[in-house]
Amino acid sequence: MRILMVSMNSIHFVRWTQQLKDSGHDVYWFDILDGSTTERIPWVKKINGWRIKYPNLKGRYFIKEKLPFLYKFLKPLIENSTAKAFEKTLLDVKPDLVHSFVLYISCTPILKVMLKHKSIPWVYSSWGSDLFYFQNEAKYLYDIKKVLPRVDYLFTDCHRDINIAKKYGFKDHVLGVFPGGGGFDFKEANAFINPVTERQVLLVKGYQGRSGKAIQVIKALELISEEIINYSIVVFGTDPDVENYITKQGLKRALSIKTLSRKDFLPHNEILKLMGEALIYIGNSNSDGMPNTLLEAMIQGAFPIQSNPGGATAEVIEHGENGLLIEDCEDSNKIAQLIREAINNPNLTNKAFVINQEKIKPNYNRDFIKEQVISRYESIC
Repeated sequence: MRILMVSMNSIHFVRWTQQLKDSGHDVYWFDILDGSTTERIPWVKKINGWRIKYPNLKGRYFIKEKLPFLYKFLKPLIENSTAKAFEKTLLDVKPDLVHSFVLYISCTPILKVMLKHKSIPWVYSSWGSDLFYFQNEAKYLYDIKKVLPRVDYLFTDCHRDINIAKKYGFKDHVLGVFPGGGGFDFKEANAFINPVTERQVLLVKGYQGRSGKAIQVIKALELISEEIINYSIVVFGTDPDVENYITKQGLKRALSIKTLSRKDFLPHNEILKLMGEALIYIGNSNSDGMPNTLLEAMIQGAFPIQSNPGGATAEVIEHGENGLLIEDCEDSNKIAQLIREAINNPNLTNKAFVINQEKIKPNYNRDFIKEQVISRYESIC
């Protein structure tokens, strides 16, 4: 089978695609942004270098950076059409199916081509905020309503998004609910899992912006500062606004906070090690699907305190059993209460550790999910 992937270069896309290595299928990748490439999937046939008509044209980068309005006017003369480049690829590759990742990036630009070639099955993977957040913005909702009736097959990372997709016109086949990057490799991860009694780290995901709400978590920790003096606090993936808030409030000393910047590369095994040392993992946002970092933290034995946009996180966390749910991502007082409940209740954290290791973790084994994913592709053709 010939599978034509349509995606930007991202870690989730790469990990997902790696599941198809040695599957017996030919995999092609149309890089929808024609951006930086990756050497992590060298066996995939990449289609890039298609965007710029005259790669050696002098002054193009200057105009694009310094005179964006002029570049927008000149763009049709400088860049090839995404739709035309994709259709050429479609005709050259003659795929058995097309698989797009993220609607507004990899579906909308090729919709007219896919409407023209209706006999080719179209698979769409919804990740994170793709539907949940962008359904609230008129421009994106327009695209959602145009794209979904044409989509034949759907992967999601949470059950919530299946219902959203059906609401806006998707009528065909759901292939399954899987993490955005596929499953997780336990062989490396298991070496970093510490017993609950030896964990003294409170680990916070440091995203702040459109969806991330890490500052509200930091404020919650401030409220219970005297109760957490025996814990180390690590904020990873720290956005500049979070770093600035921590510095301004003098919290690196007051709360012994260590920050790991989002812009600095942190090896994956270092993240796993942190999670394996953490008593509690806290992730907070106003929009997401099923966060991969949440799943990894649970797999590594950290007690999860996680926001629950649209009920997605409740698909894996039962409040008060194997974690705690943040229902209002802006309420630092309530978040503080949840953290207090976890650190003062060893029976709860111990029980959650057992549940997550014995009942949740096996569902996310990479080989187990890989087998299911390949079978879902093969069910199409």
